[in-house]
Amino acid sequence: MTIIAPWREWDIKSRDQEIDYAEAHNIPLKISRETNYSKDKNIWHLSHEGLDLEDPANEPQYEKKGFLEMGVSPIDAPDKPTYITIHFEKGIPTKLDGKELNGVEMVGALNKLGGENGIGLADLVENRLVGMKSRGVYETPGGAILYHAHEVLETITLDKETARIKQYLGIKFADIVYNGQWFTPLREALSAFVTETQKTVTGDVKLKLYKGNIINAGVTSPYTLYDEEVATFDEDNVYDQADSAGFINLFGLPIKVKAKLDQKRNNK
Repeated sequence: MTIIAPWREWDIKSRDQEIDYAEAHNIPLKISRETNYSKDKNIWHLSHEGLDLEDPANEPQYEKKGFLEMGVSPIDAPDKPTYITIHFEKGIPTKLDGKELNGVEMVGALNKLGGENGIGLADLVENRLVGMKSRGVYETPGGAILYHAHEVLETITLDKETARIKQYLGIKFADIVYNGQWFTPLREALSAFVTETQKTVTGDVKLKLYKGNIINAGVTSPYTLYDEEVATFDEDNVYDQADSAGFINLFGLPIKVKAKLDQKRNNK
């Protein structure tokens, strides 16, 4: 598919030249030369780059009028927390506070709630595919809430090793998407892995949104792997503390053997 990008095909070389062109052709602009950040926006996020943000030493001016568009600075967020409950079915968010929503409606609703509470501001230096580093500030209120809620639900529905491998593969999956390699066999294989892991990721996650913070307020699932009888600190008949001695001996055996052999070699 051919992508038509004026920046590549015309002789425009800078943001100032873009403004010159727009002004010469009576194209209305929402920005001025002083607020001329490079911005890209869709339902999921809004990115800000350029101007003072090009220097990583500069603090983003979140309180500056016209900078943030999807929400407010945590400093300007309400002093009262907002509670929400998100329901997931096999890893997919389907309800917000008991109301069924499709994907677009869910992201839109969480963008509003998150934005009002200063949620989802990310200031980071990314490593681009071509090798350079680029500093950007991002607004992702709905996305930040969904990622957090989903991760909380997985803590009680995925076993340790599956969760660990999923985290590891997540970095590779992100690289594939970032580098424009969605239509590849590897991406399809990784998606199949994720689909398999999500079969039990069903339940409700309650969160407290407060001044830029997403605070856990409870999680439940019919597929939970958390057993209070096993995890209790009270008296129980499930776990014998004496069993730990054998585990410690076996787990530490390779280290003990190496230490003994190292000692023998050093003595010689």
